[in-house]
Amino acid sequence: MAQGLAAGGGGGAGIAEGPRGLERCRQVHGGAGDRRAQRHRAQRLLPGAGAVSGAGGALAAGIAGCQREAGADPERTEGAGEAPRPGPTGDQTAPEGAAQEGESPGRGGGAAAGHKKDAGPLGRGRGGLTSAADRRRALEILDGAVAAGATAARVAERMAISLRTLQRWRRQFAGDGDGGDRRKGSARHVAHRLSHKERQRILAVCNEPQYASQPPAQIVPALADQGEFLASESSFYRVLHAHQQVQRRGRARPPQQPRPVPRQRADGPNQLWSWDITYLPTSVRGVWLYLYLVVDVWSRKIVAWDVQDREDATLAADLISRACIRERISKRRQKRLILHADNGSAMRAATLEVRLEELGVLRSFSRPRVSNDNPYSESLFRTAKYRPEYPSRPFASKEEACQWAAAFVDWYVHEHRHSAIRFVTPQQRHSGQAPAICHQRTLVYEQARQRHPRRWSRSIRCWQQPAVVWINEPPDDTTAKEELLFLQAA
Repeated sequence: MAQGLAAGGGGGAGIAEGPRGLERCRQVHGGAGDRRAQRHRAQRLLPGAGAVSGAGGALAAGIAGCQREAGADPERTEGAGEAPRPGPTGDQTAPEGAAQEGESPGRGGGAAAGHKKDAGPLGRGRGGLTSAADRRRALEILDGAVAAGATAARVAERMAISLRTLQRWRRQFAGDGDGGDRRKGSARHVAHRLSHKERQRILAVCNEPQYASQPPAQIVPALADQGEFLASESSFYRVLHAHQQVQRRGRARPPQQPRPVPRQRADGPNQLWSWDITYLPTSVRGVWLYLYLVVDVWSRKIVAWDVQDREDATLAADLISRACIRERISKRRQKRLILHADNGSAMRAATLEVRLEELGVLRSFSRPRVSNDNPYSESLFRTAKYRPEYPSRPFASKEEACQWAAAFVDWYVHEHRHSAIRFVTPQQRHSGQAPAICHQRTLVYEQARQRHPRRWSRSIRCWQQPAVVWINEPPDDTTAKEELLFLQAA
């Protein structure tokens, strides 16, 4: 961390690199401060500090537009390479990391989270200059989200900008201010800096055919072997950065933003289904059978199943179609069915996508290499393969596998009392019988408590059915609501 704390609403000390420096920074800037003071600081960003003209206007350009304008800023000559494009922003929380503009990552100045090399939502890296247009856009996003009901601290955290920085920007726009960066930088003259002729020589060498695709780490030693030294590797990089010639070579791509966390909610049957395919061993080594299972996430009922000798999108589409017909799923439904799956070839196939569009079913996918995003199907396969009836030897034929699968599905749907739905069967919950059954259990427990009250030191067991089921439930309702407000403002 080369920069010190920017003067925005209070003095500060420089941040020393390393754990001690960060610890000191947290102590200076309210690492253990109360939330009342933090809310007071957040409220100071609202009316009273001077409103930005046009803050209530259209915000359709959003953060992506800021990134392109920041990339075209002529003042940003240092490190002006192509910025990575931001990934999907849905359900994305700002990653923890170093603060922007040299601000403290502590709670006192707001959580200006961001990765060390992340360009951030404004398209600039740490320590880079932010143009007046980008600053105005950030303040407009802040005002729009706060007017919709979000807190200023949460919006600043989502933008990966410190509250103190946003407050300083607002003061710079107050009155006749243009909002530009007023830091003048170092005024001293460096006598040993590279001359213009030496810089041009470095550019000419780097663009020669034998060095055009090599980094400075390869060019400098090669020149040394020829008895020539132009500058150090860091000087090479500075010159190339100034002329925007530091690019990724070959098939290398900029770092990609992680995919958003899939969050799906169901409060009734036939609102959210999950499906997957698992292997069933056969007596021939290397040959497998494939078990297709579709489960209703809310009731845990297996709504469709099949055993096939291959994994195919057409077979999956036919299976989903039969399940929709059986459960009377159509496009005319007021609330459309969501089908969640992982990223397998059959799940991503265009054949299945077209069929689901015809049925009026929406698709949802897990993140790559994250099995926890499809927990209901994975748990169902675990239950199936660890039942006592599961054969100890491989299946001899497809018919034998179908017989076992049919017996398992019948037991699971009609006999198995599932622990996650208060020990009723999936069929009872799917058909609406579960509340009456749980009410009867509550009466039995109440009568037992009245007969022997001294045996009950606390209340009776809760038999109430869970009303809502989630795939990746948000941490709390407040965070999810504020995230939605920020996305709407941006």
